[in-house]
Amino acid sequence: MSELDGWGGADFVLAADRLDTPDVVEAADPGDMLRQVASAAAQVRTALRSCAETDLSAFTAEGRPRALVVAGLGASGLAGEMLNAMAGLSSPVQVVVSPGERLPGWVGAADAVIAVSCSGNTPETLAIATQAARRGCRLAGVGAEGSALHRIAEQARAPYVPVVPSGLSRSMLWAVAIPLLVIAEQMGVTRIGPDVYELAAARLEEVSHQCRPASESFVNPGKSLALDLVGVLPMVWGTSALSEVAARRFTSQLLQNAKYPAICGVLPDAAHGQVAAFDGPFAPRSSRLSAQEPGPGPDELADLPGWDLDYEETEQASGFTALRLILIADSGADQRVSAQRAAVTELAGQRGVGISELGMDGEHPLVRLAGVIQLTDYASVYLAIASGIDPGQTVAIRDLRTRIE
Repeated sequence: MSELDGWGGADFVLAADRLDTPDVVEAADPGDMLRQVASAAAQVRTALRSCAETDLSAFTAEGRPRALVVAGLGASGLAGEMLNAMAGLSSPVQVVVSPGERLPGWVGAADAVIAVSCSGNTPETLAIATQAARRGCRLAGVGAEGSALHRIAEQARAPYVPVVPSGLSRSMLWAVAIPLLVIAEQMGVTRIGPDVYELAAARLEEVSHQCRPASESFVNPGKSLALDLVGVLPMVWGTSALSEVAARRFTSQLLQNAKYPAICGVLPDAAHGQVAAFDGPFAPRSSRLSAQEPGPGPDELADLPGWDLDYEETEQASGFTALRLILIADSGADQRVSAQRAAVTELAGQRGVGISELGMDGEHPLVRLAGVIQLTDYASVYLAIASGIDPGQTVAIRDLRTRIE
């Protein structure tokens, strides 16, 4: 299957045809990434059983640590970001995600460290687990059984929640995230409960059904989102700390599955920096923009609709890929961010920047995350298939590892 070379109308039709032809979808996904994405709900339930079978009594609210450090890279590190966003500013314990290979100097015996690695062999995570044991931290491990991380935990007499890898580590987010959340909940860092875990699993199953390969693109939200991204440069913005985690996950999955560059941001910060790209060559109408600079007054994004903007008939400047803004809208966002979101939508329309809005529905943060992460995971795989790219191949990653090992 040849890669698409440019994205005209005919190419878009070809991409849609690929996604709606079952034999093509199956052939384009030899690593079965779609099946791996569909395993998310099973990962939640399997991880809960593993937690129930592991002695986690060392982690209780009565023995609450000063800080909780989560060591992990990739999906394992994102699990720590999920916990941080869900715990929020009201958490009685500071949550720190450490993606490097050294613990912060202030971490000591008063703190807890959870080392998370799906394979159990990530060098940076192993280094932090070793340091935590030497410093007398309360340690727990999450990863493959019999791995190097498992051995470190055994030597430190630390609890270890086993994970059974059933695919690439990037598709095992829920397998590593659930044990981390369970341990944190036992320490009183966040409140979830058995019913919420099952609601999250049910939401993952619901989205998987909607995004199943046999469902055609006009009723399949995963395929529809993938087609929105065909031939554009995605800017993925969240509207809260929680939706920022979903935005970071989507940009990571676009890179790893679709081999597709993307820009991640969150309001309000993106309104003070990344929005400047709307005046650049990747915004279809910016090169024909005639605007008066705003006069004295607050330099706020919400004031932008009041600008005196005069646009000529537009065509996309040749040689540049058009931007597309993907807004992940969290119902928990504050009023000011909601106003910024409305202003951003209007501004993007004026600049000719396409917009896709993804809502986060559900009462509990975990359920809201589950729905949007599952949708965007599917979209990233479908975008790879639409582009004629094997979503499971990792040639560049392997080539880089051989150069640095």
